[in-house]
Amino acid sequence: MSAFSDALGVTASALKAQATRLRIVSENIANVDTPGYRRKTVPFELTQTRSDVTGVEAGRVRLSDVALNRIHDPAHPMADATGHYEGSNVDMIIEIADAREAQRSYEANLKMFEQTRQMSSSLMELLRR
Repeated sequence: MSAFSDALGVTASALKAQATRLRIVSENIANVDTPGYRRKTVPFELTQTRSDVTGVEAGRVRLSDVALNRIHDPAHPMADATGHYEGSNVDMIIEIADAREAQRSYEANLKMFEQTRQMSSSLMELLRR
């Protein structure tokens, strides 16, 4: 039964990591028009004991080092003497692609979790006979 609990632990940690990734992507999308906002990313890191991988977790949130967009709008309250201000560096296409990838990874891990649970239940049924 240890292999089943290990598999459930790995998939549960992956579900949590993808949920964190979706939260960060949604923050980026919400702030796409916020002046001075820098895109956030979250790396994944493997958690392991001596030789066994025990799961995956979201690492520290990082801010993108891509230059902020300069926007010309002399009427904007944050505009400088030349009429420019710094917008965000969030690209909606990238964020939508990241959200879709995280969603599909989440769904794949959820299916793996369910299949492992079903195999464990089937094994218990066989052992009862």
